[in-house]
Amino acid sequence: MHTRTLGQGLEVSAIGLGCMGMSQSYGPNPGSRQDMIGVLRGAVELGVTFFDTAEVYGPYVNEELVGEALAPVREQIVIATKFGWRIEDNTSVGLDSRPEQIRRVADASLQRLGVDTLDLFYQHRVDPGVPIEDVAGTVGELVAAGKVRHFGLSEAAPSTIRRAHAVHPVTAVQSEYSLWTRDPEPEVLPALAELGIGFVPFSPLGKGFLTGTVDQATQFAAGDVRTTIPRFSAENRTTNQILVDQVTDLARRKGTTPGQIALAWLLAQQPWIVPIPGTRRIERVQENVDATTVALSADEVSDLNAVVTRIGVVGDRYNEHHMGLVEH
Repeated sequence: MHTRTLGQGLEVSAIGLGCMGMSQSYGPNPGSRQDMIGVLRGAVELGVTFFDTAEVYGPYVNEELVGEALAPVREQIVIATKFGWRIEDNTSVGLDSRPEQIRRVADASLQRLGVDTLDLFYQHRVDPGVPIEDVAGTVGELVAAGKVRHFGLSEAAPSTIRRAHAVHPVTAVQSEYSLWTRDPEPEVLPALAELGIGFVPFSPLGKGFLTGTVDQATQFAAGDVRTTIPRFSAENRTTNQILVDQVTDLARRKGTTPGQIALAWLLAQQPWIVPIPGTRRIERVQENVDATTVALSADEVSDLNAVVTRIGVVGDRYNEHHMGLVEH
């Protein structure tokens, strides 16, 4: 596995693993907890060193899973987790990035993950009720105390990133980014390039859509988050299928898979971009890792961009509630 360097010299595998789906959001898990431990440890054997979790995934149980699975290889890997929610009765009920809450979450995450230091600690969503300078300052205090190594932001606007970075260096920004979600390109990516901050795209495979395994006939299981996302309505999937058909055609010509094309496209954008596709199957981890060997020519990248520009993507990437939590 190739490695890439995010901000502040944090070196990780070129492809990470998003762990959220092992505990929530995509319907019943086809595997047991022990199966998921096997997937996580198998990912390390395949060269993955970058794992993404959060206290709110579950809540709490995803951190516990990741901590248990990766304990034997702790010195070989980087674990990212997140703060920023108020959780009551095992349900997130709103944003909360008050300094005292950040400190509480850090201590609890350290315990659940079974580690001495949090490698990368993201603010999960920007809290308009707390100045970002207070957030960055609090994380800086945790860094000074040895509880955190690196500070990150998620779905933050460029102005917020700059303000935070001025108080404490930001190592990575995490936002949704893929062939069908291009929101970070106009403003966020140029700001990160200027400031020397790495970028971590989540949902780099379009929540499964860009793999070619979802079409207008797909019936999502109860509890699958895609049932709440406008982009995944049956009507919108029919229109958006045109993009997947183009990706699938290129994959066929190159002897690879649509998902690998989507990841290779992301890797080709900047050397400091590290996608974190999620999966619950070790064979998918292998497929994603192998995307690092897929080389796209400048013409192929240009052609993919032209298809997106010409066709467009129909439907918001979140429902109205969750779109309200994304900074613009």
